[in-house]
Amino acid sequence: MLARLKAVSPLFLAVVALPTFLAAIYFGLLAEDIYVSESRIIVRSTAKPDTSPLDSVLGSSSITGGSHESDAVNEYVQSRGALRQIDEDGFVRQAYGNDTVFAMDRFGWLSGNSFEHLYAYFSRKVSVQPGESQRVLRLRVEAYDPQHAQEINERLLRGSEALVNDLSDRARKDAISFSEKQVLDARENARAASLALARFRDSEEVIDPELQAQIGLQTIAQMQEQLTSARTQLQQMERFTPKASQIPFLRTQIAQLEGEIEAQTRKIAGGTRSLSANAARFQELTLASEFAEKQLAIALASLQDAQAEARRQQAYVERISDPSLADYATYPRRIRSIFATFILGLLAWGVIAMLLVGIREHRN
Repeated sequence: MLARLKAVSPLFLAVVALPTFLAAIYFGLLAEDIYVSESRIIVRSTAKPDTSPLDSVLGSSSITGGSHESDAVNEYVQSRGALRQIDEDGFVRQAYGNDTVFAMDRFGWLSGNSFEHLYAYFSRKVSVQPGESQRVLRLRVEAYDPQHAQEINERLLRGSEALVNDLSDRARKDAISFSEKQVLDARENARAASLALARFRDSEEVIDPELQAQIGLQTIAQMQEQLTSARTQLQQMERFTPKASQIPFLRTQIAQLEGEIEAQTRKIAGGTRSLSANAARFQELTLASEFAEKQLAIALASLQDAQAEARRQQAYVERISDPSLADYATYPRRIRSIFATFILGLLAWGVIAMLLVGIREHRN
């Protein structure tokens, strides 16, 4: 039995003692302290949610969590664009790659120094996790200095706020620009219809054919009455006083009335430039102008609705807690790590020792 233990003891040293000794040196003396800065935010949107009649009666709030914007913030924080933005002055690269950091923990020592290597390194130092409420986002940043962790967290928050504001502004501009284009098109159509109606009036020298026709018919009716009266007087005079001096005057008056009635009749309904011929074209142009004006009114109302809806759809980032400044290092957990190394070494040593003992007994 003692011989077996003596045979296993070098294995114990290699599998248990040596790893535990190295872990004690690394975690106890060499490993850098890691400080964590944490902030909590919520992306709110003033867009009106779909509510039931009961919710409307109870007066439910119109401020909701912006799920799409929250997803955008989550993706942004862990994106290359965010890293490139917050490292414009080289702050992130300096925070993780300065000479004061232990070589094995330092950025650029075990890997390359390119932006992609920095992104892979940085991705392990930043995380976005949902809080107790799914609408709350918890941003955690790890660094080897508490001020560095806090500053990186703050820069990511400012970038997230700018991103949400930009998305909100872009959505509002897209909604309004479409309505504005409709208003411009409707205004141009109304202008063209109005000019077409004005040109028709100028070329045909009419204001309103229907109204002018009514006035002409009234004038013809009055002249018809005058003509009938004049003819009656002429007949009576020719019958009872054939030599009366007024007979030539009445004949002249009757001829003039007949000529005026014929001219007025041709003007209303006799020829290509008559009022009746122009009435159809005038009505068509009038209807087109009225329709264009209604379309313009509808487009203006739609623009006002789009502007109001755009104001209601504003999204913004609300900070629940600003980036924290750590008082002590969160990682590494030195004693726990050394003890875990020792326990794992014991388990490995036990398994390997049993295998070796079984192999030797089988040979014997």
